[in-house]
Parts: sequence; structure tokens; C-alpha cells
Amino acid sequence: MNDWGGLAWLVVLLIANAFFVGGEFAVISARRSQIEPRADQGSRAAKTALYAMEHATLMLATSQLGITICSLLILNVSEPAIHHLLAVPLHAFGWPDGAVDAVSFTIALLIVSFLHVVFGEMVPKNLAFSVPERAVLILAPPLVWVSKVFMPVIWLLNAAANGVLRLFRVEPKNEAASTFTLDEVATIVSQSRREGVLMDTAGTVAAAVEFTDKKARDVAVPLSDLVTLPQSTTPDDIEKAVARYGFSRYVIVDDEAVPIGYVHLKDILRASEGSDAETKMIQPVPAKRIHHMVPVQEDTDLEDALAVMRRAGRHLAKVRDAQGSTTAVLFLEDILEELVGEVQDATRRFRGR
Repeated sequence: MNDWGGLAWLVVLLIANAFFVGGEFAVISARRSQIEPRADQGSRAAKTALYAMEHATLMLATSQLGITICSLLILNVSEPAIHHLLAVPLHAFGWPDGAVDAVSFTIALLIVSFLHVVFGEMVPKNLAFSVPERAVLILAPPLVWVSKVFMPVIWLLNAAANGVLRLFRVEPKNEAASTFTLDEVATIVSQSRREGVLMDTAGTVAAAVEFTDKKARDVAVPLSDLVTLPQSTTPDDIEKAVARYGFSRYVIVDDEAVPIGYVHLKDILRASEGSDAETKMIQPVPAKRIHHMVPVQEDTDLEDALAVMRRAGRHLAKVRDAQGSTTAVLFLEDILEELVGEVQDATRRFRGR
């Protein structure tokens, strides 16, 4: 191979090395949330990019194999060419062969190392970090193709690496982390609000982040703070309670003050209708009019408690401790207030529970 051919191969190998470096960093830095919509729209490149992200260790093995081969070949084909090109002018100065070889090799090594590090490593890495979604859409398809061509070799290398990890009791992962943790989302929201990128004057977005981190006990109302009514309560008693406290729902307790359910104002409205209204108004509320409350544990995530209440179609839930005793009552209204701010009961006249 002549000297100029060696330099041409240097350029080709630098481009190949840059491709593998860029593909490696693009796969691990791109976010699924940015790629999935394109895949849903039918983009073949996006679908391939998702495959690469779901098989991250395989793509990394492919990239590392390509980088290693390119790095070895770069010095092998470029050093002799640069060495020879430098030797001619150095010999013209009358330098001895030993000095010419030493100086030519040193200069060739410095030039090749600079080109390799800057153009073969740092530039593609920084590009992949700067525009990861665009980079993965461009680089993932050819990277996946290379991985399939050299699948036996890459699979063997990847299996060997995973085996070493398991020796140290570390379970390998195939998919790159492409989601945000709750703390990361909270940081993003906070920083975006400070910089004026996110307008959250009502605090709804911030509340949604904090909501996810709360437990049932953080929002539930202790039994001692509740306005409760006995099992023997009548529609007339409920009307008086509404007039006094302004709430539309009341917890019904047994003789030991343990909640057994709740009644809503609308459940007793029919009692005031008909020819026997006076009798029904002073009789205890029928058991069928008392709604049972779904049970949740104190340490249940607030979002999970909300899901349980929605599935059961209940506005109230009884909160139990580790021993199974009911310690508080969780109101749907209070859960919603964690997300959207204070919600006023339609019949509520003043604050208080």
C-alpha cells in the first residue's frame, strides 16, 4: 500500500470509528418518549432505534468491537504512511536513520492519536449527547445491521461480559435507562419554573409530582377529627348535621365508634317525600342506604388508594394500620385537592371537619 492509500484508509477508519462511538452514545442517551411517537407513525428508522435501545448491551458490544478493530487498524495502516512521508524530508537534513525513525514514529503517533481522539471519539460523542434523538435515528439502523452480520462473534463477547458480571452478583440489563425518576422529574419542573420555561402559577404540575410521593396516611383524616353519626341516625338527624356542619357525606360508626360506612345527603332526600314522610324522617337510615368504605393500608401510595376507590366507585375509604385497626378515613375530595387545590363541598359553609 502506498503512502497516500494509507492516509485514505486513515480517513475511512476515523469515520468508521466515529460511527461506532456516535452509535454507542446515541443508544444510551436517547429517550424512548421522543422515539416512540415516530415509531407509532410508521417510521422505520424509529422502530429500528427502539430495537437498538431495547437491546442496548448488544449494541454496546457491537460498538466496542467496531471501535477496537478501527483503533488497531488506524495505527497499523497510518503510521507507516506518515512515517515514510516524514522520513524523506528528515533524511534531506542529513539525520541518521535511527534519529529519523524515532522522530517520524513520535510525530506519526502524535498526529494519529490527535485525529483519533478528537475526530474519532470526542466529536461523535459530543454530537450524540447534543442531539441524541436525531443521532439514534440516523445511526441505529446501520448499527443494528452490523450487529446482525457479526451476531455470532458479538453474542459470544456479550455472553462472556455478562458472565463476568454475574460472578460479581450483578444482573446485566439489556435495555438502556430511558425514563426519568420521580426526583429527576421534580428537579426538571422546579428548574423549568425558575427559568420561566414552565408556567405553573396554580402549582398543579408541582402538586402532581408531590402527589406521587405521598401515602394514604398523609391525607387521611384521623377518626378524632371526623364528624360521625351513630347507626341509629335518622334522615332528620342528617338534615340537622348538614345544616350545622355543611358537609354532604357523613361517616356512620357502630357502638364502639368504628366506621362501618357513610351516607350521602342525596340518600335521605327521598325520605322527605310521600305521605309517610314524617315517619320515615324519624326512622333509622336503612342499611341499604349506608355505603361501605373500601379498606386501604396507611402506607398505601396515594395514587394506588385513588385507583382502589375509583374501581369500587366509593368517595370514602377507611385507612387501617398494620394491626388492621381503622385509624382514619380517606376522602376523595382531599385526594383531588392534592392535585388541583382546595375543592369546596357543594353544601359546605365553613371550614372544619
